[in-house]
This record gives sequence, C-alpha cells and structure tokens, in this order.
Amino acid sequence: MFEGIVAYLDSIKARDPAPRSRWEILIYPGVWALAMHRVAHWLFEAELYFLARLVNHMSRFLTAIDIHPGAKIGKNFFIDHGFVVIGETAEIGDNVTIYQGATLGGTNPTSGEAGKRHPTIEDEAIISLGAAVLGPITVGKRARIAANAVVTKDVPEGATMVGIPARPLIIDAQEYQKPFMPYGTPCRDQFDPATQQLEILRCEVEQLQKRLAELSDAQDAAGRRTSA
Repeated sequence: MFEGIVAYLDSIKARDPAPRSRWEILIYPGVWALAMHRVAHWLFEAELYFLARLVNHMSRFLTAIDIHPGAKIGKNFFIDHGFVVIGETAEIGDNVTIYQGATLGGTNPTSGEAGKRHPTIEDEAIISLGAAVLGPITVGKRARIAANAVVTKDVPEGATMVGIPARPLIIDAQEYQKPFMPYGTPCRDQFDPATQQLEILRCEVEQLQKRLAELSDAQDAAGRRTSA
C-alpha cells in the first residue's frame, strides 16, 4: 500500500513541476478529493447511497471538487488545483490529468446510451482548464482537450481538440509521441492560462503554416521532376 501511494505521488510530481517534495503533494486538494472519492465509491457500490453522498459533500466542501460517488476512476488520476465536476456515470482510465474548472458532464439519457449520461476518458488523456466534455462519448487514449473546448462527440486516440464546438488539430507523429504536454496543447511546452484563447489561435496558425510549407515543398519537388 505504501509503495502504491509513493508511486501515485511520483506520478503527480512527473506532471507538475511546482512541488518540491511528496509531502507537498499530500496536501493537494485533488489528492484529498480522490482519496475521499475512493471511500464514497466503495459505499456507493455497497448501495449505501446516503453515506456515499455524505462523504461526497464533505469532499466538495473541503476541496471544491465534486466527484459523484458513482464515477469510476482508474490509477494515477490527477486533478491540478480544483473546481472540477465529474458526473455519476463518468469513467476515467489510468494516468488521466484534469485541470481546474473542467467538467465531465451529462446529457439527457434518452439522447444517448441507456443509463450512460457522462463521458468515458481513456488512459493518459488530458482535459485542460475550463473544458467541458459532455454526454456519453469517449475521449481516446492520449487525447488532449484544450482550454475552454466544448466536446460533444467522440475523440479519436491521440487527437487534440480545440474550440466551441471542439474540432481536431492535425498533429505530427513527433508531437504525438511526447509523454506529457501541460494544459492539453501541442504548440508550446509552457502554456499560459491567462492567454488561453491566443494560444488556441497560435496552435491553429502553426498547423496551417506547417501544412503550407509541406505543400510548397511538394510543389517544388514536382516542378524539379517535370523540368528534369
């Protein structure tokens, strides 16, 4: 058990450069919220719904993070800061990171899979600050949801989604292979939340410039073959 806790704290330290030690991470609100959710979920599975809700409300009061006791969460889940909402039928895989202000919300159950109203987030996905992932959809492995994006459709594995409604950006293989990218954006290693809309636009411009350069190179190569 002790080794599992240490591994969990180390997984957070690998994604957050701020803490100087594991002791700092132990007082993170996201760590407390997850620990209390484990208790609430155990009570929920035992059909002790009132007690599960009581633990949930205590957690929300202490951490400003609202995780429904019915939500299923995998290993090494990290909520950076807080003010996150996760619905009852949400399912979260391993090594998922969610930033402040994000919501895994539900929709009318008659409009989707019966009984399933909230999203499924697969392993190593990143949900950036202020993003909303809504409905019984699936966010694929290593997908990145950018700041303030609103996602209402399935997200392919490795895709980066930006905008309202969210749409994918084209990312080359080198970007996809990076082990972790803060705030769900592929364009800069240091994403500034204060200028998040500018960052989204910069991402789009960089991708367009890259595509234009590729087309220009292809045209030049075709011209050289024709002249030869």
